[in-house]
Amino acid sequence: MATREINSNRLKETAQTLNSYDRVLLTGIIYTARDAAHDRIVSLISEDEPLPFELDGATIYYAGPTKAPENMPIGSCGPTTSSRMDIFTPTLLNGGLSCMIGKGERSQEVINSIIKNKAVYLCAIGGAGALACKCIKSCKVIAFDELGCESIKQLYVEKFPLIVAIDSKGNNIFNRLQ
Repeated sequence: MATREINSNRLKETAQTLNSYDRVLLTGIIYTARDAAHDRIVSLISEDEPLPFELDGATIYYAGPTKAPENMPIGSCGPTTSSRMDIFTPTLLNGGLSCMIGKGERSQEVINSIIKNKAVYLCAIGGAGALACKCIKSCKVIAFDELGCESIKQLYVEKFPLIVAIDSKGNNIFNRLQ
């Protein structure tokens, strides 16, 4: 199976061309956000307040990176369990989110929302955060600094290796009946 190089700023258009099990090398801007940041983003949406980044076409990486060692933009940056964000995900997808990166299965409600919004869910290798950080070329905290590792960070990644776990048609690598 070939590996496709994908640019994050084109995922809104590209998502529909990806299929479950496809291997991807992602380059471009992505944002880290975990539970606490998701809760705040959804609150901002419900209060019709400005968001810390443009949600339409964005990619969120479920990660809480460690402190950057000297001469590196970031520390270890592995994926966290995606299902923890499932309560927030449909709202973000309905707001234009194109892609999520994490690890593990998603709820049926999230899968339905991925299909409805023609989005994609990519998985990163769990336990390989030290390797993933080698693909991260820059890191900047853009919101909720007080949350520490759970603050929202804007990352620039180059050739970040991922696999399409749930495609825009709902095909799912976790569904063992396929």
